[in-house]
Amino acid sequence: MGALVVRAGAIIARSGNRTVRDQDPTAHAEVLALRAAAASLGTWRLTDCVLYVTLEPCAMCAGASVLARVKGVVFGAWDDKAGMAGSVGDLLRHPVLNHRPEVRGGVRADECGALLREMFAARRARSVDSPLVDE
Repeated sequence: MGALVVRAGAIIARSGNRTVRDQDPTAHAEVLALRAAAASLGTWRLTDCVLYVTLEPCAMCAGASVLARVKGVVFGAWDDKAGMAGSVGDLLRHPVLNHRPEVRGGVRADECGALLREMFAARRARSVDSPLVDE
């Protein structure tokens, strides 16, 4: 999975998932990219930034996006097992929360889905030799 944070048309942060590599369950691409963007800007309020991700954010990543006050979240493939931007739930647009980013899902969904399938197939193939390999 991959994530970019964009501000005024420029990429200010990017990351990929590092959960297995770092043995950190919070090392999702979105969280890492949001952290890097906040460090780059010197503020945790990313109100003029848009988060772009390959896969619909999970609850943790959707929550981090809300807390970071991102202007928008754009994602490719839908995640019917853990997605929190409309698939399983919709944390990003929950009416009780104090911030609701604009959400655009399914952008280039087929391409993103193909990338994710290829990544997981390669990971499964490598895991026979080394079960802790990560991208």
